[in-house]
Amino acid sequence: MMRNRLRSITLGLLVAPLALGLAACGKKEDAAAGATSGEPVARVAAPAGKAWADVVAKTPDGGYRLGNPDAPIKLVEYGALSCSHCAEFAKESFEKLRDDYVASGHVSYELRYFMLNPFDVPASVLATCGSTEAVIPLSEQFWAWQPTMFQNIQAAGDARLQQINALPRDQQLVAVADVAGMTEFFASRGISRDQGRTCLADTARAKAFADQTQKATDQYAVTGTPTFIINGNNVGSMGWKELEAKLQQAGAR
Repeated sequence: MMRNRLRSITLGLLVAPLALGLAACGKKEDAAAGATSGEPVARVAAPAGKAWADVVAKTPDGGYRLGNPDAPIKLVEYGALSCSHCAEFAKESFEKLRDDYVASGHVSYELRYFMLNPFDVPASVLATCGSTEAVIPLSEQFWAWQPTMFQNIQAAGDARLQQINALPRDQQLVAVADVAGMTEFFASRGISRDQGRTCLADTARAKAFADQTQKATDQYAVTGTPTFIINGNNVGSMGWKELEAKLQQAGAR
């Protein structure tokens, strides 16, 4: 009942058509490959005075890229901030991915948000409300905090969610963020309440994430999270061990 109520809130909010709730949070274990058939890719030196792990940019596809923009191996993760498997992947992978692969200059990592369910809309809007450089660190921290969000939603109860559903459209994301504890989470990390409310009231931001999700489905057949794209090819959904083998197979070794 609670998930259905939040789904109706967000479906009313998003201007673009998007079938929220149909995608899945999960990982397949069918893509593991230990072979390294590709030629090794040489390390690429960062510009003087810089480290690739500190180079962040927003991409034309709406993602946030960490590392060498011209890296020969380009890794894209379609991730959802509400996805428990994305949270698990972040916990087991991020430091190694950043320090061993992105820092070498031969792999770049790009996070693109996928609206898996209604929780992802305000979470993604708030995560991108501040500086470009803060987006990926905030996402990593949010995934670690994620269980608290679900506890807060459960504690709110269906009556409160019904009240949110009756609010004007431009107030609903703010209310969901407050109930879920997202407002306080991001406020403690540099996104003030006023700043967050301004971003959440901008329904164009929600529409942009809906469009991005639809494009991922149309262009790469993304149906769940996390889903990984390596050099334009959808390699599926998997854990870090399996993905690392894929990167090495592509030459990241």
